[in-house]
Amino acid sequence: MDLFKKTWDPIIALSIIAVLDIFMFISIGAWTVGGGETMMTGLVAQWVLGDDLARIPFWNIVFEPDPTYWKIYISLGMLFGAIVGALLSKEFHWRFPRHLSEWVMITIGGLLMGIGIRLAFVCNVSTFFGLTPEMNLGGYLAISGIIAGAWVGTLIYKKVLEA
Repeated sequence: MDLFKKTWDPIIALSIIAVLDIFMFISIGAWTVGGGETMMTGLVAQWVLGDDLARIPFWNIVFEPDPTYWKIYISLGMLFGAIVGALLSKEFHWRFPRHLSEWVMITIGGLLMGIGIRLAFVCNVSTFFGLTPEMNLGGYLAISGIIAGAWVGTLIYKKVLEA
């Protein structure tokens, strides 16, 4: 499919995203993927811990695990769409870190991203495609933090690879 083989003009792509964001905001309100991923984590934790999960206040007060939470399906749809897009463009490749230091950095980076999502109650996808086009200051602050974190993380990663 040629649709997946060449890049779109950024103005056209961003215009389409902005129009879709307006319709989404009008119909369902602000969008955060972090909520769906958090709910999936809660459901897995509930399956593993059972009734002991009730002793953790976060899962009783903020996010009581519920398999019908609609944002789960946005997260799963994004994952499915990304896989289909990568397969159709022949850009799908499995990559596994070769060294323990890479696994450690990936784990620490993932934990820091998870903490950031909980603190901001938002995620990078909804920040770029939701908050920023809506001219929300929080979106611009989040993007600044994401860029700074990516830059620092890249410097650390390069130093480890050079060693």
